[in-house]
Amino acid sequence: MILLVMLVGTYKVALARENLEAPVDASCERQMVVTMVKSIARGLAEILRFMPEEKERIQTIRRFIAPIRFYADESGYFYVYDLECVNIAHATQPDLQGKNLYDYQDGQGKYVIRKLAKKAKTGGGFVEFCWENPNTKEEERKIGYVEMIPGTNYFIGSGLYPGRHSALFPVQGCTCKETQQLIQFVDAATQACLS
Repeated sequence: MILLVMLVGTYKVALARENLEAPVDASCERQMVVTMVKSIARGLAEILRFMPEEKERIQTIRRFIAPIRFYADESGYFYVYDLECVNIAHATQPDLQGKNLYDYQDGQGKYVIRKLAKKAKTGGGFVEFCWENPNTKEEERKIGYVEMIPGTNYFIGSGLYPGRHSALFPVQGCTCKETQQLIQFVDAATQACLS
């Protein structure tokens, strides 16, 4: 577990380098979100399968996702809910943990968590909604990606605030393919640590 935390920390540092002028392809942004969510979902699934106690599982999820930030502006983070729309963990809004957000509506009147749960339950995918940006503290348009954590009744998600990620690939000259390979390396290392 310590090695896994070190790898995640190293990954965070690598993504925190600044190159605010790098052009970003919107399809590449979405691909990155999918890759990151899938990687963390698989890693958590492996960790959680050895934990029968619900309380221990929840604490592990919270500790695991809390320090993870990505994108050069660190607006990328993870959140986890159960299928009843109870927040299990939220990296930037820990005050939501344990709260049932079934009836939560964004500024546009969308039932955000209901939509995320439905999308996760039907195989995962993208949902557009408004949510507080951790940097601006204002509700902004967000494109979230969610999927189930295998073997659990939890789903994990992340997303992006469109127009804010001109620095998605903060390492000079780093392409979408190279960045995805870095994430796949972290995913493989996570799997190796758990084997």
